[in-house]
Amino acid sequence: MAGNASGNVIVTIDHVEKIYQGRSGEVVALNGVDMEIGENEFVCVVGPSGCGKSTLLNIIAGLEKPTSGRVCVKGKEVVNPGSERGVIFQQYALFPWLTVKKNVKFGLKLRGVKEPELSAIADKYIRLVGLEEFGDSYPKELSGGMKQRVAIARAYAVNPEILLMDEPFGALDAQTRTQLQTELLETWEKEKKTCFFITHDVEEAIILAQRVVIMSARPGRVKEIVPVNIPYPRTQETKMTKEFLDLKVHVWGQVYREFLEVRK
Repeated sequence: MAGNASGNVIVTIDHVEKIYQGRSGEVVALNGVDMEIGENEFVCVVGPSGCGKSTLLNIIAGLEKPTSGRVCVKGKEVVNPGSERGVIFQQYALFPWLTVKKNVKFGLKLRGVKEPELSAIADKYIRLVGLEEFGDSYPKELSGGMKQRVAIARAYAVNPEILLMDEPFGALDAQTRTQLQTELLETWEKEKKTCFFITHDVEEAIILAQRVVIMSARPGRVKEIVPVNIPYPRTQETKMTKEFLDLKVHVWGQVYREFLEVRK
C-alpha cells in the first residue's frame, strides 16, 4: 500500500474512488487512493485545485461516501461522522448567536458533559489558544484569526483522536496565517492528535507536517509521499534552512507539474 505510516496505524485509506455524476457525464474525483496515517502523526495534503483533496477529507470525516474502496479508523469502516474525528473548515462554522465560551461548550454539551466540568474544559482550550479575555465575546466582535482559534479550541475540547482540517488558514492574511501555524504546532505538541491537514500552500505543508502527500491532477491519486525529517519544534527560521528549501523546491516542482496537467 502506498504511504505507509510509521508507528500504530489509526487511519487506513484502501483504494478509495469517488465518482460524481455531472451534467456532461461522470467526473472522477478520486481514482484509487491508498494511504495509512499513524497515531499522533501530522500529515499535510497538497495538490492542484480540483484534485480531490477536500473530497478525501470529507470521506474520512464520514460526510461523503466513496463510490468504491473504504476508509477505516482503528480498523472500523467509516460510514458516518464520529466523535473520534473533529473537523475544522476554512469558514470557521461558529454559531454567531453564541459567545466564544458557549461555542466551545457546544460539542461538549451534546456529549452530555455537565458543569462544573463543562466550563473547566472550555476554559482550558480557550486559554490554550490565547483567547481567555474573549470568552464572553461574540464571533462578530472577533478577527478572522481569532474566529479560527475558537474553531480550533472547539474541535480540541471534545477530545477527538483525529483532527481533519480543510485549509483552515486559507482565508487569513499572511501574518495571521504564520502565527496560527506556530500556535497549531505548539498545541499539537502539547495535545498529541492525529492531524490530516489540507492546504494549497507548500511552505505551510512542510513547516507543519511529518509527511507531505502530493496529489495528482484530477482524477486524484497519491502521486508521492514526501517525509519531512526536520525536527520539532519548527519556527519561521526553519524556512530559511537548506533542508527546508530543498524540500520546498521538490514538492513545489511536483505540484506545478500536476498544475500543468490541468492546463492541458
